[in-house]
Amino acid sequence: MSDFEFIFALYGLLLGLSLAEVLGGLARAIEARLRPGSTIRIGWLTPLLGAFVILDLLSFWQAAWTVRDLVLVSGKALMAITVFASAYYLAAHLVFPREVQEEAGFDAHFFRVRRIVIGVMLALLICQLGFYAGLPKIAPHLFRPLALTLTVILAALMLAAMFVPSNRWARVVMAALVARYVVVYLL
Repeated sequence: MSDFEFIFALYGLLLGLSLAEVLGGLARAIEARLRPGSTIRIGWLTPLLGAFVILDLLSFWQAAWTVRDLVLVSGKALMAITVFASAYYLAAHLVFPREVQEEAGFDAHFFRVRRIVIGVMLALLICQLGFYAGLPKIAPHLFRPLALTLTVILAALMLAAMFVPSNRWARVVMAALVARYVVVYLL
């Protein structure tokens, strides 16, 4: 077993649980909406946040592959991976509400948790970029025009999603965040 395989087992487990959290929340939302007599309105914001978290999570999963030859097993590496992936789990856990309230709706939940969820993900992006900047084989790639542009767009959209005041603009920004990842994955 290589160092990467050993470390990735932990990383993959925690990121997999994060993915399950978002999908489980979506399933609870759909189930609550389908109850006879339900007036719950799921809306767009929380599902878009869930889609963004899943797509962002996939980018971190893919990023792990990028550094596979540079990862060595150490106590420091295991702690860093655990803290990083656990922060992701926390963000994923908050995307959908645990208890679905008939009167509140999912858009209200989005506005309650968006700064925490997206803020954690923005902090993880900064940590990832800092880690990459310290790797001589990876650092030069950070400043390629396309990579730099896509990263700036991502960070700007994340900040906008955290602070736009209206429901309409929040939908636009969240849709742009999801679209940005879809375009990147298709490139």
